[in-house]
Parts: sequence; structure tokens; C-alpha cells
Amino acid sequence: GGLVAALSAQEHGAHVAIIEKAAEFGGNTALSSGSVPGANTRFQRANGIVDSPERMLNDIIRKTENTAPYSLAQKLCEDSAALVEWLIDDLGAPLELITDLKKVGHSVPRIHAPRGRQGHILAAHLEQLARAREIPMSTHSPAVALLTDDNGVLSGVLAQTNQHRHTIAAKKIILATNGFGGNPTMLAQYIPGIVSAPYFGHSGNTGDGIRWGIELGARTKHMSSYQGHASVAHPLGILMSWVAIERGGLLVNRHASRFTDESQGYSACTDAVLAQPDQGAFVLFDEVIHRALHADMQEYRSIDELGGSKSGDLRELATYFNLDPDSLGRSVNAYNHAAEKGDGSDRFGRTSFGGAPLRAPYRMVQVTAGLFHTQGGLEVDHNAQPLRDNGAPIEHLYAVGGTAVGISGSTGNKGYVSANGLLSALGLGRIAGVHAATHLRAD
Repeated sequence: GGLVAALSAQEHGAHVAIIEKAAEFGGNTALSSGSVPGANTRFQRANGIVDSPERMLNDIIRKTENTAPYSLAQKLCEDSAALVEWLIDDLGAPLELITDLKKVGHSVPRIHAPRGRQGHILAAHLEQLARAREIPMSTHSPAVALLTDDNGVLSGVLAQTNQHRHTIAAKKIILATNGFGGNPTMLAQYIPGIVSAPYFGHSGNTGDGIRWGIELGARTKHMSSYQGHASVAHPLGILMSWVAIERGGLLVNRHASRFTDESQGYSACTDAVLAQPDQGAFVLFDEVIHRALHADMQEYRSIDELGGSKSGDLRELATYFNLDPDSLGRSVNAYNHAAEKGDGSDRFGRTSFGGAPLRAPYRMVQVTAGLFHTQGGLEVDHNAQPLRDNGAPIEHLYAVGGTAVGISGSTGNKGYVSANGLLSALGLGRIAGVHAATHLRAD
């Protein structure tokens, strides 16, 4: 979000600098799949995919049970195609449309992602481009506080580098500090039910920008909302792509039994996995899905190379993972029967089965679930400016990504639609950069 904001602001004539408290750039984007949704992009049209911002908005509203911030979601959906095309055409971002999967919450394929689904590729590209365009950038330089003048107007940032503190004067400040997933105190305050779960996001996400915004009078929204992930390979700690589920895989627990409708998505299934014995589960799929994952997903290849993906018939897999083979057989047979009939007979209500029924030989990966990033934050307007209690924007301040409220609604982890995180980060980043630069000229 910060890199995109800087690049867009510079394009519109602003002098920009970036300070980063971590040792390197990337944050949660580098840990993600790098997926960016776009509605009615030229890449969709070239592939015969009919889409629109209205359809994308309806998908988000439906998944969030009508609790997403409507005007913010509408703005991000309306801008999404231009965002994707700008990233690819103007910035040369290595993104391509994923045509064979709709992804969680989307009614048509609209996800654009790097090959291998690795977010660090996108983050590294944006960083290299910012350096090539000679934007001053400093790591190991956390902001300590936002500064105001005698009239209470924002005037800059107090930053710390090594043992020294520096005042950086700025006419506009864009907060791209993500959320508070790495701050147990804030988690206990706002999302107490997830405090004990493993955290798989960036350690630097400690809610700094949200706290500074609150101190300046900004109001917050949906602070109990978050994105979880229900399939992190255990004990490897590598993200096990939900594509295995979307292509027809299923989840079983330590009792070798299914326990949820997996098609709800990787975030919505987080609670269900954490409620199982040992807070874990097993992703079960077949060799067809294994080959597809191996071809497209670098993280899955890493899991496989490290021995985390086991192959065999159901009895062999049950023996390896110390599961009841008869129970595993019953679970898979019932699942395959429901997938084959396709008549809504699945006991958990699953209706989308990808390429199932599954066929031997099978594959299994042991997984756990946890928090990836928070989705609540500073309430912002369509210019990415935080709002005061009276609805007025805080002048000269912007919040993007996890620092701002997301568009995943107020239903905890249930409303997350695939790539909502990067849509808020990159979409709001571009909006903030353009607005800040444009208003610098006006000022």
C-alpha cells in the first residue's frame, strides 16, 4: 500500500519519501499470494469473462451479509479494473489473470496474481520500481509519532533511525502500517477470541497507524473483523493454498471426520479448524489436484519438497498420520458420493466440489489455522482520509490497507473475500497517492 501510494503520488507531481520500520519492505503483501481482484479488466474481456464493478460489489455484500462499508467497497470495486491495468501496463507488475478458478466469494474469475502465487514477487517489483524512480526510502526507520503545528495541523513525522530521532516535515502523510495482528494487547481488546491462535502475519503489524489516527480524533470501524487462514502446513508453517480445496479437496480432523463446509473459504473455516483437537486438521486431495498445485504454487512445491505432502491410498495415509482408516474411508466415500450426485445432499451443505469426486492415489497435508491480518481500522472516506466523529476528514492524513477499515464486514472472519486485503492496500494506496498529490498542487 505504501509503495503504491508513493508511486502514484510521484506520478502526479509530489515529492515523496518512504520510511519503513522493518528491515525490508513487503509486509503482509510479501507473505500473501499477491492476488489483486479487478472487475471488467481487459484481461477478463480477452478471455470472454463477463464482469462488472456492480457484480463484484454484490459478491462482497453477499459474503459480508450486507455489513461491508458500502461506499468504500463500491469505490474500490469501481476502481479495480483501472488499478489492475495501471499495475500491469504502467508499473509493469508481473500479474496475470487466473482464469480457471473463481476463488472464495467471487462469482467469476477476477483474480490477477503473480505466477506461482507469491506475493513477495509483487512486493519486490514495486520496491525496485520505487528505487528506480529515485524515491527516497529508508528501512529500520520506524515512525515514533505524527507531528502537528501550533494550530493542530499535521506537519510531519518523528522517525527513529539507529539511536537518533529525526523530524521529517511533510504536507501530506499516508499511513500504510497495516493492522494490529502482531499486537496481543490490541487483539485482546478488539478480537479476544483470536488471541491464542497462531499469528502468521508480519511481526511489524502492531497497530501503530490506527493508534495515531485515534489520537488525532479518527473513529474506527469493524475492529473485530479479521482474515484468518485455515490451512497452514504444520509444523512447516508454510501457507497451504486453499486452491487444493477449491479444486475439490476436503478437510478432516484427528478423528478422520469432516467437520465443516470447506467452500466457505479459508478465512471463514478458521474457527472450525481451531475448534478441532490440537487446533489442527488435514487437507485431503488427489493426484490430479497435486499436479495442478505443483505446477502453479511455489509454496506447495516447498511443502512437498520438505515432506509435508504425503501420498498413498486411504489406509496408508491413515497409518502415516495415525488416523482411524475406517473412519477416513467413510468420510471420503460420503464426500465423493455427495460430489458425484451434486444434489445438495452433502451433510455440511457444500454445493461446490471443484473436480471431485476424488480418486486414488490420494494426498494429505497436516495443517493448522490462525490469524493472518486484521480487517478493522480507521474509518475512511472514498479519498482514503480518516474520518472524525462528526464525519469530517482529518486534513492531510490518509490511511490505506490494514490501517484503514477493510471491506470484509463486521462478521469476524466470515466475510473475507479472496484478495480483499490487497484490494484495500493497493486500491486505497493509489487513491491516497493521487488525492494527496493533486491537493498539494491545489494547496
